[in-house]
This record gives sequence, C-alpha cells and structure tokens, in this order.
Amino acid sequence: MPVNDGATRSVTATARRAQIIAATIETIAELGYGQASFARIAERAGLSSTRLISYHFAGKDELIQAVIAEVYGEMAGFMGERMREAADPPAALAAYIRGVIAFIAAHRAQMDALMSVFLGHSAEEGGKTTGSGEDDELGGRRAFAPLQQILESGRRSGDFRPFDTFVMAATVQRSLDGLPFLLRTEPGLDLDAYAEELVVIFDRATTAGHPGGVS
Repeated sequence: MPVNDGATRSVTATARRAQIIAATIETIAELGYGQASFARIAERAGLSSTRLISYHFAGKDELIQAVIAEVYGEMAGFMGERMREAADPPAALAAYIRGVIAFIAAHRAQMDALMSVFLGHSAEEGGKTTGSGEDDELGGRRAFAPLQQILESGRRSGDFRPFDTFVMAATVQRSLDGLPFLLRTEPGLDLDAYAEELVVIFDRATTAGHPGGVS
C-alpha cells in the first residue's frame, strides 16, 4: 500500500506544533512570559535547535497566539460538556460558573501561563493587554457573549429579573477571570466551596423574586 508522504509530513508537523505549544505553556507557567525564550522552550521540548520552533512559528507573537488559542479551545470543549445538561437559564448560569472554576482547578499550569502572557504582553505594549480590544474574543464584548446569551434567555423566560445583561455578564466573568491571580497568593483555596459561593451570589443577583434580592 503506497504511503502518502504529504499526509505523513502533515501529521508530523501537527504533532511538532503541539509539542512546542505544550512546552511553551510549561515554560511560561514556571518561568514567566518574559523569561520564555525560544532557547528555553526548545530545551523543555527536547528540540535540538530553536530553528525547529522558527520553522513552525514566524515569531514569539505567533507562538503566543497559538498558546492562547490552544488553552481557550480546550476550555471551550470542557465547557461544552458541562453546559449540555443544563435544563434552564439558572441551571446554565450555575453550570457555567462551576465549569470555569473546575477547568481552572484542573489546568493550573495553563491558567498560570495565560495570566503571565496577559501581564507580560501588557507591560511590553504600555498597558494594553493581549485581547483587550472592544470586540476581541478574549478581552472585549465577545468574551462575554456566552454568558450574555444565558442571561438574555433567562430574562426572556422570566427566570431572571430585569437587568443590564452586559453589565451582569461582565461582572460574572471578571469574578472568574480573577481566580488564577487569587490562587497565586491562596494556592490552597477550596475551589469547590468558592464555586458554590459564586453560584449563590449570582443566583441571588439574577433570580426574579428571590427573597432578599433586588426586585
């Protein structure tokens, strides 16, 4: 049976890119964004030369964007599994909060790397973070879109009280985005309890007619 050399090269290239991305995540998580040179990444990946990184990535910016895409892609798959069983908007909101925190708990290195990337890139760009544009998938309105859809659905169904869904989505998301920072100073934090506390807080903040809530 003839061997498809093109397909073999493609599989090999894909595996090599994945190896480099994984080594980059580990290097940044351990040493920080600023110290994650191609030489250190190549050493961690077991590569003979940094040219093997340059062959697959045009530069550090392209490699970092691949890291971000990898982590967020993995998170999207993880969240999809968690959200599938939600029966109504309140359940979906609770599943979203628990799911993000569960992902952070199970992917500490990836989240440490992302945090270091955002802070390091911000310093290089004079305060502008990677993904900070208004419509950027990571930093702007698009970052809140899944949450906003849940909240708008709950508003329409009457499960949630009237409120500005963008403001609420931003508040929920930022309470989750800050967790990797908190874990640096509180590494032993009980994340299950943290998740349940946030579920209760935002249930009371959103639910129509909740006792003691906002009418």
